[in-house]
Amino acid sequence: MNNLNFMEKLLDGVEVKWMPLGDIGQLIRGNGLQKKDFIETGFPAIHYGQIYTRYGLSADKTFTYVSHDLAKKLSMAHKNDLLIATTSENDVDVLKPVAWLGEPAVISGDMMLLRHDQNVKYLAYYFKTEEFQTQKTRYITGTKVRRVSKDSLAKMTVPIPPLNVQSEIVRILDNFTELEAELEAELAARKKQYEYYRNLLLSFPKPLEAVEK
Repeated sequence: MNNLNFMEKLLDGVEVKWMPLGDIGQLIRGNGLQKKDFIETGFPAIHYGQIYTRYGLSADKTFTYVSHDLAKKLSMAHKNDLLIATTSENDVDVLKPVAWLGEPAVISGDMMLLRHDQNVKYLAYYFKTEEFQTQKTRYITGTKVRRVSKDSLAKMTVPIPPLNVQSEIVRILDNFTELEAELEAELAARKKQYEYYRNLLLSFPKPLEAVEK
């Protein structure tokens, strides 16, 4: 069965509701956390800049930590929250998502989290679609610093099928993501192999007089 037929069968008779993010869940703004607050060990913390420099589509561990005393004053992400960078220097990274799958972690300003009861990876995958990327351009403001406000984010719409359908879509896309990673690794290995044989085949012994010079 090809993927198109599979998706048609999966969605056959399924009601898909287009809903504003503000109706899907609660948008919570990050606050107060700065890079100078990071310490070697402590309470897990996520800075908005890390969303588009260090995190992929989903994560369950942080790269940085803050003191437990500071953590008590900051907005906190919980498992299944969707983390969203709302500020960037370019349009591509604005609203980059991370599906948070780990223990509680605090978040910085210039990002928000969406607390909801949907499949968080489904939402993250949808944020990466061409349709959503086109939709967000209507809400981006600013010149040097590009941003989307909380009110604008709340208006943006997402298709919401039943949870079992969301889970199946995530399973399919996860498989494609794994396959893509395998192909990239294979391509990198082939490139190294090519470079090795290219260098070997094009390595000719120099004439004796050239060596002596």
